[in-house]
Amino acid sequence: MASNQVILTQAGLEEKQEKLEYLRIVRRGEISQQIKEARAFGDLSENAEYDEAKNEQARVETEIAKLEKVLRDAVVIAESEIDLSTVGIGTTVRIYDKEFKEEQEYHIVGSVEADADRAHISNESPVGSALMGSKVGDTVEVLAPAGSFKIKIIDIHK
Repeated sequence: MASNQVILTQAGLEEKQEKLEYLRIVRRGEISQQIKEARAFGDLSENAEYDEAKNEQARVETEIAKLEKVLRDAVVIAESEIDLSTVGIGTTVRIYDKEFKEEQEYHIVGSVEADADRAHISNESPVGSALMGSKVGDTVEVLAPAGSFKIKIIDIHK
């Protein structure tokens, strides 16, 4: 795979498209209005509201450019291509952490979709890369910055 390609699930693709549409349509309009109102205050050289609005405009335009690049370089993993016999991008895997004696569930995604709050982990993360290609019943060793630990795969599903 070329290094500029970005792996996305179908859900991740839709999420990025929705965010881009929101930024283009809603946020650009809001910021344009903020700039217009700030200009009405007069002298722009000492206008904090104007500076803040222009900074926000630059931040949003940068985010739009990043999202456009992600979508341009996206390789979407189709639902029909997801193999549930092994852990891969698009699968959800339930594991048993032998050290902490607890079960956890992770959805394996490409790096741009990773979101720890939603238990979406990257295939490139220490846990994600250790799990990739493994099967139900396998015990894998995770080499993490804090040290290594072992987890057992209990289930793989969508």
